[in-house]
Amino acid sequence: MSEQNILATIDGVNITDAEVDAYIANLPQEQKIYAANPQFREHCLKQILAMHLYAKMAVEEKMDETEEFKSMMATAKRDILAQLAVNKVLKDVDVTEEEERAFYEANPQHFTKGETVHAKHILVDDEEKCNEIMAAIAEGGVSFEDAAMKYSSCPSNAQGGDLGEFGRGQMVPEFDQAAFAAEVGQVVGPVKTQFGYHLIKVEDKKEASVAPFEEVKDHIHNSLFQQKQNQVYTEKYKELHEKYMK
Repeated sequence: MSEQNILATIDGVNITDAEVDAYIANLPQEQKIYAANPQFREHCLKQILAMHLYAKMAVEEKMDETEEFKSMMATAKRDILAQLAVNKVLKDVDVTEEEERAFYEANPQHFTKGETVHAKHILVDDEEKCNEIMAAIAEGGVSFEDAAMKYSSCPSNAQGGDLGEFGRGQMVPEFDQAAFAAEVGQVVGPVKTQFGYHLIKVEDKKEASVAPFEEVKDHIHNSLFQQKQNQVYTEKYKELHEKYMK
């Protein structure tokens, strides 16, 4: 939209698309997604008009001459100047890829992924029934997935019993121990837990590993950037404190 597109005029002051854009830019992120919606922009325009109209009222009633107004203006001026100063102090803070890689190589423990298992299961409330299903699967009379859909009481039955990938400690101890001990492709059970009796089929296993640099690069950058900003901010604060706190 054109920044010169005049949407309304209040006592000779034009309200343009640019002012609406600036208003939206200062809204919370979850509201900004509606920026292109005509009804939302109309709502924002009404809010801007309300601010202008109430400001006109305040001037007519000479509220800008009160001590309250002067105090608020002084506070606003201080806050704006402080923010401008902070922006200037932090504007040259940056993190290089060399620094990112150095941190990555020096701290592998931060990027280690624990071992995981991808498993499916069948849950029933009776051990004998669990053994019967196990035998049927072993004999090839039914696939594990079909048996899960037919017999399992777990909501995962709709996905053939698929629980996805999980790490140690995410399941109850008895299930966890059996799943991580099983070989890929192996069906084990019955495994008794507080929920009932399980048959477990392991689809895949992954050993503990360090995440590749490219996968964690952005996280490292943001973390180091924040650390550097905090360090520069603190050092400047100490300098200013010594300079002005007499």
